[in-house]
Amino acid sequence: MTKHNITPVIGVTLDYENPGNYSNTPWYALRENYSTVITKAGGLPMGLPHMQNQINNYLDVIDGIVITGGAFDIDPKLFGATSRHSTVSLKKQRTEFELAITQEAITRDMPVLGICGGQQLLHVALGGKLIQHIPDEITNALVHEQSSPPDKPEHTVKVTKGTLLHKIVDSEILHVNSSHHQAAKDMPLGVIINAIAPDGVIEGIEAPGQKFCLGLQWHPEYEVSSSDSAIFKAFIDASANTRIENG
Repeated sequence: MTKHNITPVIGVTLDYENPGNYSNTPWYALRENYSTVITKAGGLPMGLPHMQNQINNYLDVIDGIVITGGAFDIDPKLFGATSRHSTVSLKKQRTEFELAITQEAITRDMPVLGICGGQQLLHVALGGKLIQHIPDEITNALVHEQSSPPDKPEHTVKVTKGTLLHKIVDSEILHVNSSHHQAAKDMPLGVIINAIAPDGVIEGIEAPGQKFCLGLQWHPEYEVSSSDSAIFKAFIDASANTRIENG
């Protein structure tokens, strides 16, 4: 339970797969640790199928939303790019749904946590642009697609003092995992950068004008450190507050 003895309902976006392997029809997927870490922090996870006509109904029921990651990319057209890098792969239906529900959640000032690809989606929803392929745009880039298990750290990030993230983790240096080839490129109006890798890659963003709007390029659901657990606890507490405020 949260510190308020309230169990907030947390919407979690699902991945979408074409027929094959598990099913001969299209199917949704979600790694178990997303649900586990949300439950451990005091929330009740609820998967969100990609139904555009149900977005407002979903948001009427949930108290916070996690935009998850996945092995695909945001369509560069959505952030104004005129070309697409050869490494970019798309999931059009998923991205359209996630962008729409994230924008509406922001309008409602609902707690939002974007993870890896979800951070990139959140950045675009907030008006930002993305680096389409880190090795092509960052000189002497670190390894951002680690070969070691995701429950092991790959590199450090420096946390910006005075940010929501810094308040949550109470540390200037975090050890994080890494599984991405794209990243946030800029700092649009209303967005601040809260974490940066040693090579300059943006690793975290937030929107101070919102109650809780946080994007992280790493995967805190693996709980590589106690800071990862603290991030989910802070998100769940913010979602509990939303539930209380909305009666």
